[in-house]
Amino acid sequence: MYVLLRDLNRLRRRIGLDRPRAGSLALRHVDAGSCNGCEHELNAAAGPFYDIQRFGLNVVASPRHADALVVTGAVTTRMLEPLRTAYAAMPEPRLVVAVGDCALGCGLLCSPAEIVGRVEDVLPVAVRIPGCPPTPEQLAEGLLAAMAAARRRGAGQPG
Repeated sequence: MYVLLRDLNRLRRRIGLDRPRAGSLALRHVDAGSCNGCEHELNAAAGPFYDIQRFGLNVVASPRHADALVVTGAVTTRMLEPLRTAYAAMPEPRLVVAVGDCALGCGLLCSPAEIVGRVEDVLPVAVRIPGCPPTPEQLAEGLLAAMAAARRRGAGQPG
């Protein structure tokens, strides 16, 4: 096993996936009504090849421990209140990251009676990650942008 980890680290260095870590960000994911494409890419980003944890990006089980709320999918009527509840449970300062075209309100195929709309129609979105679905690289870049926004907010600068 140690040989595999050593080889994986060498591969990361060779292809340029060894950027240094600057801080950390606790992420809470909420699926507000997606097709699960974005979730598959989030899982790939958290897997051993992309390993977003090396940047200090960690998924947590409770919004009470989260710095950023990562929302996938257009907000459905049934997920509106759970999404607001998760956001309200987060400590200040808090960030919202809208992931995927559905969360951004692009090209939705749905029954209008069942959909509230874009994430930013419900919560203040700080970072937008477009794509259908976004690649693990795009997710990592967007989440690193969220980490930078969190550092700016922590320093008292506007996000």
